[in-house]
Amino acid sequence: MFNKTADPTAAPTPGSLTRPSNTKSVFAADLKISGEVSSAGDIEMAGEVDGNISARSLSVTGEGRMNGSVRAEGVEVRGKLDGQVDAGTFTLRATAQVGADVAYTTLVIESGAQIEGRFTKRKKA
Repeated sequence: MFNKTADPTAAPTPGSLTRPSNTKSVFAADLKISGEVSSAGDIEMAGEVDGNISARSLSVTGEGRMNGSVRAEGVEVRGKLDGQVDAGTFTLRATAQVGADVAYTTLVIESGAQIEGRFTKRKKA
């Protein structure tokens, strides 16, 4: 008998916002994060993260520093990464400095990249 209509001027609730998985989050060079970061989209990181990242893809820029674990379909490193990586495609650019245990399906290493750790190739499904 009585119907309540939504107020179009009301602020959305946290659960009412949905983001498509093709979004890109950019962490500026002055940003420092400690803890868990999760995204259904892509992350470009020029700042520092001490913790864990889960995303569709992660790009660590030349200024970026990552210490922790990464899980992503694609990981590209130009800066510094220490910890553990679980990636479909793992790309180390010439300026990369990586000290990590890495599980990957496809690996690309440019001349000049500095690497230390254990690399394990997973079989393609």
